[in-house]
Amino acid sequence: MSKGLVRWFHQLGSPAYFDSFAARWAPWCYLASLPLFGFGLWQALAVVPADYQQGDSFRILYIHVPSAWMSLFVFGLMALYSAIALVWRIKLCEILAMACAPIGAAFTVITLATGSLWGKPMWGTWWDWDPRLTTELILLFLYLGVIGLYGAIDDRRAAARSAGLLAIVGVVLLPVIRYSVVWWNSLHQGQTIRLLGESSMDSSMILPLWLMVFATKFWFAGSLLARARADNLRREIGKAWVLQRLEKTP
Repeated sequence: MSKGLVRWFHQLGSPAYFDSFAARWAPWCYLASLPLFGFGLWQALAVVPADYQQGDSFRILYIHVPSAWMSLFVFGLMALYSAIALVWRIKLCEILAMACAPIGAAFTVITLATGSLWGKPMWGTWWDWDPRLTTELILLFLYLGVIGLYGAIDDRRAAARSAGLLAIVGVVLLPVIRYSVVWWNSLHQGQTIRLLGESSMDSSMILPLWLMVFATKFWFAGSLLARARADNLRREIGKAWVLQRLEKTP
């Protein structure tokens, strides 16, 4: 790793530097997500043909699958940040970990809601205690547990460490969710999209899906930076650099 990159990482750990970094890049991340969302949804709703078995109801996949992937990705990232914070006592990682929780919970709610909407015409019911659905619901409870624990303790650093420990323990659920359709009999369909190898989806359906996947990634990055910046400012309120920036704000 170059000395310049190491220096940049050290600078990023500074509350004042991170505030400037997040203020600069969060809007760009949001902006980058918009054309991806727009083009992806247009492709998904107007260009991709109806599925030969599921008809037009399959189109909810373009919201459901990216949200499901994000619900797992965000929890894993939250656990990683929490582990770094616990081992090296890096305050910024505590802030980033806790900023992940509400965003990941929102993606999990979207996953469960769209799964129910998709399940009704396919399975004939809004909900079934299917292994994939049940473990995804447990993931939501873990997110809510992290959020609740972080909010229940007045000391922000102690709260972040306690909630982060729950995130680290909860990460064992992620492979269970991922392989639940393989390990148990499940109504949920198996894997149809593969990063390596041939996907079982028609090639015309894959482009809009990846557009939506990248759109959610950029949206998440913008949301993470914005939420972390707000928490960082709350923790640093009263510091000279915060007062200086507040004075410059019109």
